[in-house]
Amino acid sequence: MPYSGGPMTEAMYYVLLALMNPAHGYKLMQEISDVSHNRLKMGPGTLYGVLTRMQGDGLIKITEDDGRRKVYRITPEGEAALHAEYQRIKSMVRDGESIEGGDNRG
Repeated sequence: MPYSGGPMTEAMYYVLLALMNPAHGYKLMQEISDVSHNRLKMGPGTLYGVLTRMQGDGLIKITEDDGRRKVYRITPEGEAALHAEYQRIKSMVRDGESIEGGDNRG
């Protein structure tokens, strides 16, 4: 079933962000930690659940599988979804700027 859009989980967002460079599972866990500035640490159970779902949604694909290690890559659909989610998050931040000292709506 292809990805239907809509808000992503934080895990999905950071997996796609990290997969701008193809990676295998263990390296991907490190990349997610790096790209989130150590704010998000994802264990293998969570990671592989998210990877399976995202693969089914067509957001990522396996490009290498030697039986021991699978290398994942973001698909063009995944890149489009990542960019859409980034724009959504930017809009949310803009909308919330009023809490920093004034109403920016008027």
